Amino acid sequence: MNYIFGLLVILTLVLSFSANNKALANPQTDAQSSSQIDLSKINIPLLDNEPILDGVTSPDEYKGAAELELAFITRPFEDLPAPVKTEVKVFENGTDLFVAFIASDPNPELIRAFLRDRDAGLSDDLVSVKIDPFNDGRLAYQFFSNPLGVQGDSIENEMTGRESQSWNGIWESAGQLTDTGYIVEFKIPLRLMNFEESNAVKTWAIEFVRFYPRSDRYRLSHVPFDRDNACGLCQMGEAEGFKTAKQENNLAIVPTLVLGQNQQRDPAETAEWDENDTQEVGVDINWGITPEITLTGTLNPDFSQVESDQGQLNINRSFALFFSERRPFFVENADYFTSLQNLIYTRNINAPDFGAKVTGRIDNHSIGFFIANDDSTGFLVPGNLGSSVAQLEEKSVNMASRYRYDYSDDLSIGVLASLRSSDSYQNLVSSVDVRYRLSQSDTLRAQIAISDTEYPDFLQSSFCDDEDCSEDINKTEASLRTQDSTGIRGSSSRFIYNRSTDNYFVNASQTYTTSDFRADLGFISVVDLQKSVVGGGYFWRTDDSWWNQIRVNADWDITSNEDGELTEKEWEGYASIRGDYQTSFELGVVTRDRVGLRLDKSNLAIEGNTTRFDELSHSMFFSTSPNPTVSFRMFARKGDRVDLTHNRLGDQTYFEHRVTLNLGKHWRLDLETTRSRLDVENEPLFDADLYDLRSTYQFDPRQFVRLIVNYSDVKRNQAQYTNDVDARSRNVGVQFLYSYKLNPLTKFFVGYSQGARDNDELQSLKTDNQSVFMKFSYAWLPSF
Repeated sequence: MNYIFGLLVILTLVLSFSANNKALANPQTDAQSSSQIDLSKINIPLLDNEPILDGVTSPDEYKGAAELELAFITRPFEDLPAPVKTEVKVFENGTDLFVAFIASDPNPELIRAFLRDRDAGLSDDLVSVKIDPFNDGRLAYQFFSNPLGVQGDSIENEMTGRESQSWNGIWESAGQLTDTGYIVEFKIPLRLMNFEESNAVKTWAIEFVRFYPRSDRYRLSHVPFDRDNACGLCQMGEAEGFKTAKQENNLAIVPTLVLGQNQQRDPAETAEWDENDTQEVGVDINWGITPEITLTGTLNPDFSQVESDQGQLNINRSFALFFSERRPFFVENADYFTSLQNLIYTRNINAPDFGAKVTGRIDNHSIGFFIANDDSTGFLVPGNLGSSVAQLEEKSVNMASRYRYDYSDDLSIGVLASLRSSDSYQNLVSSVDVRYRLSQSDTLRAQIAISDTEYPDFLQSSFCDDEDCSEDINKTEASLRTQDSTGIRGSSSRFIYNRSTDNYFVNASQTYTTSDFRADLGFISVVDLQKSVVGGGYFWRTDDSWWNQIRVNADWDITSNEDGELTEKEWEGYASIRGDYQTSFELGVVTRDRVGLRLDKSNLAIEGNTTRFDELSHSMFFSTSPNPTVSFRMFARKGDRVDLTHNRLGDQTYFEHRVTLNLGKHWRLDLETTRSRLDVENEPLFDADLYDLRSTYQFDPRQFVRLIVNYSDVKRNQAQYTNDVDARSRNVGVQFLYSYKLNPLTKFFVGYSQGARDNDELQSLKTDNQSVFMKFSYAWLPSF
């Protein structure tokens, strides 16, 4: 700890000296930015040209198009001259936007361009168009392509500070490598985006970008950016045009067919299989009701995931694991439902028969609404030392609505409501939130939510450790949190302040959540807490060395329950450096004063009912991508960790590794490993390993085959446990998948999966599930 603290002090002193001399060190940057600022405004001509998208730009195809150049490095440097030339030609024809990138490269053999699935090639060389049709710095559509025409798209949300790849549009791209670089062409239907329809010339925010990954991953743009301005979308350029832009017909009807067969068994009890056949027909509808409002509906969908989740170790944990949403209906326009707290988490909805969603913007108003039923009802029962999952075998209705009003460029106010309801259960959540930009560098966000919950009378007994519940009914936190079945009303508030400048950042937050607050359609796993966080960091940057950024940052937080009883106090600090070969290295230290398990499990009190522990750990992070073939990432942590089974302090060793190999243009191999070991009193308690292997062969941008293997192996020292545990337990899952995607809505999947497990009773891996499945969907775009 001492050497890291000394490093932090030295770096802080050096950075302070550097900040005082920054203006003298980069006199060219400011002058260049001011002289080139006119490039931020362009006129996009209306032409009747119709280029053939083939990665070749003939003079006639783009005759009369606006032309510009990506002249600035906006990351990792601030507005330095671009190291390579990138020309952009752009025009529109009233229904589509055409963009051609001519990307020069003095060393074309170093271009990173691989055949990948959609949204999977974002580490390659890329060109991109970013569009904000409302020109208000709130939300922007992004369209990416690598040099081979492999697409990616996303939505950047300035309100939440997040970028989501959940949005998918049907648009066209084509790319081709040349002797001097590459050429990429885009054809983007304007109807993909919500915008205000009128007969006047429109001013949209737009940015043209090239990502140039070499010794650093350079981001090149046609406009300069100011690091002292925390709002990135507010600094995009402006484009005038689109006078005749119309949504016209924007309807997609997508019938789906699902066929499958699954068999399961408990190999410890029987060799016989329980078989289940699936034959389902469904339909999805995507309709642009107006240029600003979109309706998405689904009937009789199969919402099972095509691909298995990335594996996570679930050992020595007290809170539920979080998994990202992947199902198309729920991820489409999911950004309309985001807020400061995670009040909408649609993976809580397991197997709906129908769903409908309306999203869009009108002037300064943004709206979102969805409804879906579910064959069962599952939800988190949160606490302050752990959370549990409750499951009711009752059908439920699930609804959420979101409204936001952008009063000005700096002030936005929103409300959100959600409802989950079944025969014996109900959860209603309402909230109001605000985002206010105090200045270019300072932002304040706040949200206050209230909830009203009714549990069934029998729910408490479902968390007992024995069948009759006579003794254990009040010995789990979940059972204590559910002992009142009616009148459970709570609130949660969160306030965040951020200041971000070129040289430093500061943040502070305050969260207060009462013990009876429930957000069962969201992911709020911790309640009964008050938490305060204060942190910040300092940057030191250079543009003429093997490194480009050094950062030191730290934060301090304190957490207590609703009654003010301390549960955790933590300080953490980090020092990192970023440099050539896209390399990043970080050292960290964490010191934590925390409580362990409750001594009297029937009492939710903290003081006098828990043991306090002092944890000290050190960590290291390293990542690099030295060439197009390989990239590597590693995280390691060593130090104290509480044994959450026996309420004692142990010594943990934790590693995460990820290696990605690009073996030619077609084949990609990803291997991620995780290892966690906990020793108590110099003896091992457990040793857990997790492996996730994904091997993908991409025939072309539309089709691939993929093999996924998940393997976990947990060894426990039974002499260290007071309860009965297996000395060794293993799980393995294998999935083989073929995918063909004509576009995001027209696609075909066929696959096979198999799982097996092992424990002390089985003594070897035994298959416990097998399935084969096929999914087909076709996007019918009717014209009227």
